[in-house]
Amino acid sequence: MSFLRSILVAFAALSLASCGINSVPTAEENAKARWADVQAAFQERANLIPNLAAVAKGAAEQEKGILVGVTEARNKATSIQLNASDLTDPAKMAQFQAAQNQLSGSLAGFGRLLANVEAYPELKSITNYQMLQSQLEGQENRIRISIRDYNQAVQEYNTTVRTFPSMIGAKLIYGAKPMVPYQAATPGAEVAPSLEGKI
Repeated sequence: MSFLRSILVAFAALSLASCGINSVPTAEENAKARWADVQAAFQERANLIPNLAAVAKGAAEQEKGILVGVTEARNKATSIQLNASDLTDPAKMAQFQAAQNQLSGSLAGFGRLLANVEAYPELKSITNYQMLQSQLEGQENRIRISIRDYNQAVQEYNTTVRTFPSMIGAKLIYGAKPMVPYQAATPGAEVAPSLEGKI
């Protein structure tokens, strides 16, 4: 009787575990696909920067530092690549995020340069200036959406590999590890901007 009971318990456990066998790779592939979207959005932004820099270069010699900073940050951001197997490595993800955040910070300075268009009449006559500025703003929105979609896919994957019964198949069959979400926080974002002197 105990042998039969052991067989029934084992069969029940296998049945429950099999419930998650297909959900684990499905969730993993979805997260990897969303990561590819994040990388594509960052690459599109990196591709826009040389065009924006070329348009703004004639603005003023004193703004050269901003242009150099943006170019250097772009080079660093595009030099750090993550592949799908790195998505479970918090250190590699943090390195990638830091490079992208540095580029975002540099672009904020670049945005201030472009906002000074009134001081540089030669830029006003360049039709591409406003088109490129608009493209960059649109690209930043696409990046935010891609990151949101990736983080949602990672949350679904991590939930799948950590909840019963899927966790049995995830650990035993796939050796699944949780993926790292993208922390798209801008440094200092927790501090409200001061409006003093701006109103």
